[in-house]
Amino acid sequence: MPLPPPASNQVFNNADSFAQAFDAAWQTHSRQEPSHGLTASAKLDAILTRVADHPFAQSDPATARQVGAFRIRLLDL
Repeated sequence: MPLPPPASNQVFNNADSFAQAFDAAWQTHSRQEPSHGLTASAKLDAILTRVADHPFAQSDPATARQVGAFRIRLLDL
């Protein structure tokens, strides 16, 4: 059985790359601050701040926010 490809550190200016960065930032925040006490909306804002330097977030911040909200609903975060 072939092994999956290694995780890539490449960043692209697209929604898929942004979703991966968003998910990683969300998981990191959850591990570092498990008792953060933030509402889902406030946590979305906090995570968007963490990934604000991502090319997709810079080029299309409104859609980046939509992608983040979608990831929250999709993954039941």
